[in-house]
Parts: sequence; C-alpha cells; structure tokens
Amino acid sequence: MRGRWAVRMLLTAALPLAGVAFADAQPAPAGPPGGRPTEPGSRERVLELAHQVVASAAIDTLPKQLKSFYKEHRLEIPSLALEPEFPSRGPDRRFLVDRLLPFPFRELPRSEAAIRTKYGEKAEGIGRLPWLIQESYARLVEAMKAGDKDAILTESDRLAGLVVDMHSPLNLTENYDGQQTGQHGLWVRLVEKLPQAMSKDLKASPDAANYLDTPKEYVFSMMLGTYVWLDNTLYLEELARRGKAGYGDPYFEDLARRVGPILRERLGRAAEDAGSYWYTAWTVAGRPDLK
Repeated sequence: MRGRWAVRMLLTAALPLAGVAFADAQPAPAGPPGGRPTEPGSRERVLELAHQVVASAAIDTLPKQLKSFYKEHRLEIPSLALEPEFPSRGPDRRFLVDRLLPFPFRELPRSEAAIRTKYGEKAEGIGRLPWLIQESYARLVEAMKAGDKDAILTESDRLAGLVVDMHSPLNLTENYDGQQTGQHGLWVRLVEKLPQAMSKDLKASPDAANYLDTPKEYVFSMMLGTYVWLDNTLYLEELARRGKAGYGDPYFEDLARRVGPILRERLGRAAEDAGSYWYTAWTVAGRPDLK
C-alpha cells in the first residue's frame, strides 16, 4: 500500500470532457429550496458527469502501455461513449460506517459476514460500498487475464464510479442528508448543485497511478481519508448559509469559495485511485498485451 494516507474526499463534480457528447447533461430544474430536483432522472444526469470526469482523468494516470489501450478505446467506455450508460445508484452504493462505531473505526471488521455477526440489526441497510469496490476489482482482474476488451472497459468504468462514491463523505455517514444537524437537503446541494455552480472552475489533476499492495485493504484507507472531511464539510456549508435568505446564487457562490479548493483536490485524488485500481488489476493479471 502507498506510504502516505492522503486525505480523500470527492463531492461530485460536473465538467465537460473533450470529445464526449453530453446530450443529457443539462442542469436539473430547480425544486424546493435545498431539496431534490423535481424532474425524474435529473439527479442521475448530474451524477453521471462526475463519473465521466473521473473515468477520463484516470486514463492519464496510467503507464504508457496501459494508457494506450484505454485511450484507443476511450469512446467504448460506457460512461464516455457518445451515448453514455451508467449502472444504477441505489442505497448499496454507500457505507454508513458511523452508525456502527466512531471514527477512526479501529475495531471495524473487514468482511460483511463479520459486521453482521458483530452488529446484527444495527448493520441493516448501511450499504455495501467497500465490498462493491472489492468485487468490481476482482472482476477486472479476471477480465484482464482473459483479454476480454469489452469486459475490461465496462468493469473499469464501473469501478471508477464506485471510487467516486467512496470519495464523498456524505456516502459514509448516517447524516448523509444533513438530517441530524438541521441541514436538510445537504446531499443534493453539495453533490449535485454545487458542482453545477462551480462548472468550469473544477479541474482534475491526478498524480500517477500507483500499484496497490493490498487492494482490498486500500478500500478502507480511502474510507478513512474521506470520512475525515465530514465535519469540515458540514461546518463550511453552515457558514455559507449564514445571513442568506435561501439557497440562491449568493449561497452557492459562498459555498464554492469555501469548498472549491477541496473539491478540485478531491477530483484528482479520486481519478488517481481509480487509475491505481486499473493499474493494479493489470499487473496482477500478468501485464497482458491488451488490444
């Protein structure tokens, strides 16, 4: 595993990607103040953009041989295709770890079975995000070994989307919508609407991909690095609300000023981690010559 445990957080970002058509990537219509968009499916369109920007940026983190493969088939990656496709986002794609025990989660079991045994009903409905990442990585290794181009591209994309989820602190807490701190509607404001407000100011500048010695355990490293940003996120959002009548442009301008630097940093980290999982899967598979 990498020597540094960098702090990691990703609040979903919307960025245009060169060479990718965004026919559906229109801003969601306004709903109730601080609430969810009213148009069916509009939330998915916003989330897709984060998946796309991370998947695209992850390609640039790879070593030359592997990068050439992904670049050559870039538009065959489901989220980067001209008519993009995305896996559904259900409650399994989160992990409400602070329901089980407090940070830094030292006694957290590393398997779902052990968590169910230890916490019983308390663990019901907390989500499966760490294990979804582990399962996707294992499928990617097998696809690499088989040289199955379509499976490699599809699974790499799926894995990138799951890494995006793991980099949002709101996916790791029972207070994911601010319901415990009087910040109702927090999820949609931070994950959906803030990226739209920041738009072109968001950049993904990842470091090079790294080989992960223990990819299963690295899931929990990402979890820890993401969760440490939860209190900061709640506090910064509360500051942005002070003295404002609602959630209009002044609120989002203030929120972008406070959270924007973190957002840009986290975008790069998420892309770096996605690329690291791809690179590790390829290495474990024997570094096949992909076509």
